[in-house]
Amino acid sequence: MPNGNQDLYQIYTDGSCLKNPNGPGGWAFALIKNDEIILGSGNNPSTTNNRMELQAVIEALLFLEQGNYPVYTDSKWVINCATGKWKRKANLDLWTQYDKIIQKFNIQYNWVRGHNGNKYNEVVDNLAREEAKSIKV
Repeated sequence: MPNGNQDLYQIYTDGSCLKNPNGPGGWAFALIKNDEIILGSGNNPSTTNNRMELQAVIEALLFLEQGNYPVYTDSKWVINCATGKWKRKANLDLWTQYDKIIQKFNIQYNWVRGHNGNKYNEVVDNLAREEAKSIKV
């Protein structure tokens, strides 16, 4: 488990759902520090894109210890709900889990345009999509 030293890791997250809603989905994260890249991913046979976007953030934080981290995501929904700009109306089970985990972190959310050539956003996008595709329906 990486330690939580100040701003050592940059976190990139993404989620994918092939037949949104209620289709196979995948989530992925990348932890980046210098030349080190740690990847994590998983899937769900029946989910939504937003659930996978949020699950990716949760899983990345579960992997880390407390600390300050920048999170890069192409999900404005995650950013705006996490920072209180939008009311959380769905996926409240995941938001409850998020709220318990986030207490030991200081997160700076950063929006990146998806499918726009950002190296690590493309890495997690591809990994999340492959996780979703790996589910046999």
